[in-house]
Amino acid sequence: WLLMITASSIGFFHTLMGPDHYLPFIVISKARRWSLSRTLSVTFVCGLGHVLSSVVIGLTGIALGIALHKIEFIESFRGNVAAYLLIAFGLLYFLWGLRSAQRNKPHSHFHFHANGQAHLHEHNHHGNHIHIHNGKSLTPWVLFLIFVFGPCEPLIPLLMYPAAQNHWLDLTFVTLTFSLVTITTMSVIVFLGLKGINLLPMEKIERYTHALAGFAILLCGLSIQLLGL
Repeated sequence: WLLMITASSIGFFHTLMGPDHYLPFIVISKARRWSLSRTLSVTFVCGLGHVLSSVVIGLTGIALGIALHKIEFIESFRGNVAAYLLIAFGLLYFLWGLRSAQRNKPHSHFHFHANGQAHLHEHNHHGNHIHIHNGKSLTPWVLFLIFVFGPCEPLIPLLMYPAAQNHWLDLTFVTLTFSLVTITTMSVIVFLGLKGINLLPMEKIERYTHALAGFAILLCGLSIQLLGL
């Protein structure tokens, strides 16, 4: 029971204190106008990949008798890769968002009528004119790849202790508990974040949502690499 409580609390706080676990889904969902069900589905799959990759590495290390510090070195290396991928993705998405915002800048046209009258008509290519190709978007796959590389460092010691005691049932329960709490926490925060962001007045900056999403993801990557979040 102590292991279960520890796994639950570490899974919860590890997720809560890491904005990279939920912020990318919130801002991408808002920018690309994903439905709530699509957003939560992507969050779940990425969370599952995030946890299972560490489980596989941890169990492989246990089976091969690899020392804890060596497994943690592998997890640390994976963490650096994930951070750089997040930085690169955020930067590229930010630049693409700026380009998209510039293309959707409001502009004016003169409209001439048959009676000779003319009026100035201002519009942009956002709103009803913009086309979001959700079906063929690579964004969910990019996020999944990043999260597969992203390690769950606190999980490894939790796996090693029951394994060292040959308590395989405890090992299973610890793994399931940590995974369930981590993925559930991610999903709940994403759900609440989307509900909150939808209450904000976004009309005036609507065309900058992609750029803002990229900038937020870039900050997440930098916070991992520079601040160790």
